[in-house]
Amino acid sequence: MCGIAGALAVVTGLLSGDDVAQVAGRAGPVLGFLLAVTVVAELADAAGVFDAAARLAARIGRGRTWVLWLLVVALGTLATVVLSLDTTAVLLTPVVLALAAQLRLDPLPFALTTVWLANTTSLLLPVSNLTNLIALDTLRGLGVGGTAGFAGLTWAPFLAGLVGAVLVLGLAHRRQLRGTYDPPPPAPPRDPVLFRTSVVVCCLLAPAFVSGVEPVVPATVAAVVLVVVFALRRREVLRPALLPWRTVVLVGGLFLVVQAAQVHGLEDLLRPLAGGGEGFADHLQLAGTAALTANVADNLPAYLAVEPLAGSAARLVAVLVGVNLGPLVTPWASLATLLWLDRCRARGVRISMPRFALLGLVGVAVCVPAATAALQLTS
Repeated sequence: MCGIAGALAVVTGLLSGDDVAQVAGRAGPVLGFLLAVTVVAELADAAGVFDAAARLAARIGRGRTWVLWLLVVALGTLATVVLSLDTTAVLLTPVVLALAAQLRLDPLPFALTTVWLANTTSLLLPVSNLTNLIALDTLRGLGVGGTAGFAGLTWAPFLAGLVGAVLVLGLAHRRQLRGTYDPPPPAPPRDPVLFRTSVVVCCLLAPAFVSGVEPVVPATVAAVVLVVVFALRRREVLRPALLPWRTVVLVGGLFLVVQAAQVHGLEDLLRPLAGGGEGFADHLQLAGTAALTANVADNLPAYLAVEPLAGSAARLVAVLVGVNLGPLVTPWASLATLLWLDRCRARGVRISMPRFALLGLVGVAVCVPAATAALQLTS
């Protein structure tokens, strides 16, 4: 639907040729990264990387449910930071739910932890969230250079959001996390060569993403390496469905729709809600506006809509706090949440939407102010 709306915005003249060129310049690297990192994540999953990581966590936990849960927190955080929140939602969710079923544990705490971490820990690196990748270009224009500069502004809000999410989830599910389980036996990978290659590629991505090179470059190299290795050993895995064409069309359409809205007065409509100062209260007002917009209309268009109201690097990070940590209330607040919900339903895990929204409100009330306060340390 968004792809059609974006096309209509071009065909009907709501967007000029210059507007479309501006959108293409911003969206191109983002969509290229999305394609490449999705291929990397899908092939790493096919090689058994996520399953092996979950089983290793279960063995390290030594039968203590709360320790296993903390290890899932660490695994979800790592997957989100390095491979993006959609990877955590799509690929880690079914692995964690299958592990919980195998160990006869209540799947709900693990399911909610996965989706919360996918959103709340997607602030640290540009590659962790598409909103970050879009913001990276704007930050350069504000004098903040590359991935290192980005992380220099976001590390404190990232940690505050992570701690807030863990505290809220841990308290909410403290009873379910008191139990024990029998650790699973080791399971050798189906193809050791594919497994080891995928592990090495994933491990190398983290330093590559913080090296200062455009994120799309190492992501593309990693995708090509894995495609070549799979072509030699498991060619049947390489299929068109590996590429997230629907998501690419959706994201491209969102860029065009929001650009059309911006051209026709959206910025003036939102400006009174966003404030204009640099103090904690001003940043919190801006982050709150971004979080509210994300829960109404999805985090990516929310970011694109609110970004012009930032005006400084610190205020831009406040926008990211709102659109990254804020989408915990409605299922459509981020694409990752919708993908996660599909995976939960496929596994037979029932998610109560009223309870999801209520817990999400608590999470937003804790995480967004905490991350905004932490922003004062780096701005």
